[in-house]
Amino acid sequence: MTDKAFQDYYPEYFAHCYGCGSMNELGHQIKSFWDGDESVCYFMPKAYHTAIPGYVYGGLLASLVDCHGTGTAAAASYRAENRAMDTEPPLRYLTASLHIDYLKPTPLGPVLEVRAKVKEVKGRKVVIKEWIRVNGIITVKGEVVAVHVPEQLVKELLGKG
Repeated sequence: MTDKAFQDYYPEYFAHCYGCGSMNELGHQIKSFWDGDESVCYFMPKAYHTAIPGYVYGGLLASLVDCHGTGTAAAASYRAENRAMDTEPPLRYLTASLHIDYLKPTPLGPVLEVRAKVKEVKGRKVVIKEWIRVNGIITVKGEVVAVHVPEQLVKELLGKG
């Protein structure tokens, strides 16, 4: 794995997301890394991430798939362009579609391992297959269709639109 997370390369104006933004002190602040051809993120749910006693809330699981997926999409785009993640212009992705399959209840307590594999990089769209594993057991599968942030939105964020 690399030393620096995908999310560590996000410019400040892109780093406010509740799930993956380093500028959001109340958010999850997930960190995603390459592990060969897969990406990985580890997350320790808090006691308040409860659905029913002893199990993780499904919305948290969906948000982990969502944000790990968009981070992986950005990293995959840099790879596809043979660029380092600290080169300009920055590549940032938003979720166009999120599909989640809950295979079994996810226990609260152990660290969650979120893994992803790039299914497709095509123009401004990246499709990511994901799964969440707890103690070696897959409890969630998902797919994220991520799209490159529109230039107009970047201009608005920078106060130039």
